[in-house]
Amino acid sequence: MVSPEHTQFHPSPMAKSLFRGKAASFFSDGVLFAGGIMVAFLLVWGVWSMASPGPSSPSPNFERVISDPSVADGIDSSECAVEGLGVNMRLDPPEPTFYDDPKTSYKIGTPVKNWDEKRREWLKLHPSFVAGAAERILMLTGSQPTPCKNPIGDHLLLRFFKNKVDYCRIHGYDIFYNNVLLQPKMFTFWAKLPVVRAAMMSHPEAEWIWWVDSDAAFTDMEFKLPLERYRNHNLVVHGWSNLIYDDKSWTGLNAGVFLIRNCQWSLDFMEVWASMGPQTPDYEKWGKTLTSTFKDKIFPESDDQSGLVYLLLKEKDKWGDKIYLEAEYYFEGYWEEIVETLHNISNKYLEMEKGVNTLRRRHAEKVSESYAEQREPYLKQAGNGRYSWRRPFITHFTGCQPCSGKHNDMYSGQSCWNSMQKVLNFADNQVLRNFGFVHPDLLDSSTVSPLPFNYPA
Repeated sequence: MVSPEHTQFHPSPMAKSLFRGKAASFFSDGVLFAGGIMVAFLLVWGVWSMASPGPSSPSPNFERVISDPSVADGIDSSECAVEGLGVNMRLDPPEPTFYDDPKTSYKIGTPVKNWDEKRREWLKLHPSFVAGAAERILMLTGSQPTPCKNPIGDHLLLRFFKNKVDYCRIHGYDIFYNNVLLQPKMFTFWAKLPVVRAAMMSHPEAEWIWWVDSDAAFTDMEFKLPLERYRNHNLVVHGWSNLIYDDKSWTGLNAGVFLIRNCQWSLDFMEVWASMGPQTPDYEKWGKTLTSTFKDKIFPESDDQSGLVYLLLKEKDKWGDKIYLEAEYYFEGYWEEIVETLHNISNKYLEMEKGVNTLRRRHAEKVSESYAEQREPYLKQAGNGRYSWRRPFITHFTGCQPCSGKHNDMYSGQSCWNSMQKVLNFADNQVLRNFGFVHPDLLDSSTVSPLPFNYPA
């Protein structure tokens, strides 16, 4: 390549003709000859260097360049998970487990024995799942296998499911959505129990199975279950002991959201609980028993919630010690007492963030839990549950029936649908903020606005 300074001189045609002579011809030939020698020398030196490398000039490692990337630097990527970098989902040793036993069943009505031992053996054969096993959660939810009768029902269920997926993604939980009757005779209220049973068998790596009804939405995307509180319990439900044991009310707890440990106790308990269901010949008998036991029960059928309260009331000594009635926070909260508080709660959180730089700092969604921990000291005065200004953990639209549209006569369908939109957008704003946007109007699901830097300073 000719250097820039040489290109600045352009001799005229007359000057060119004056230089055309013997000297110029000799000079040009000399330059060409010298250039040819130099090229030849470089070519020979290059070949010699590759063929006979000296100690001070190591040869290029072409073998390393074309090696399998999975073993680069001596590390086999298939073993990375075993070294603590994650779970190894490609490893399933040939040693037999409970899965190889033809008697193993996923169905309610076929009791499983020695489940705790079988889970332990499975984990021993899959060591990458051991780390974090005590806190591993699988969330379950679902809906009917047919389209909703309510014209906007399927859209609402999609948004409720998105809400759960968002929560699980933020906290690293797995989620399974079921829309079939695994045991067709166990319909309506009872359809969830076969799903929970099958999930325990198909996910031995999960310590907890978390059922959340399709019409329940997470409204605090930061809050996590206080699992340490439940370390000596196997079933957690939102409930009040005085309503169960003193008032004998079938609404002493809510069975639409519950956390159950993946263990033998739970399998045994679910078999007893499910024995009141429609798949048994005693279904009608149980309906009469539950109706006579709970004077406030308004329908004659045996249902899962009344059945659970009945077991606590009548068999407390057998099951009660392992069932935790959570009443300190909104493990699930009644939507009517929550919806009208959302505006005030949003303002309280914005005021908090205006005064604390770290809480309004933009960050990756993957590290959201860190900011939840930083926020906690500023929420000590907020309280929990009703009348507090802490975000409610889960808002449950009991009685609204978004899929069928057959809502409780206590309130109008429009109040249900508008409230669902408010709640879902309230939750969605917490998610969208990490993407730089927000719904300015909770009743407008279609419109978002970009957030300025350092919002809400």
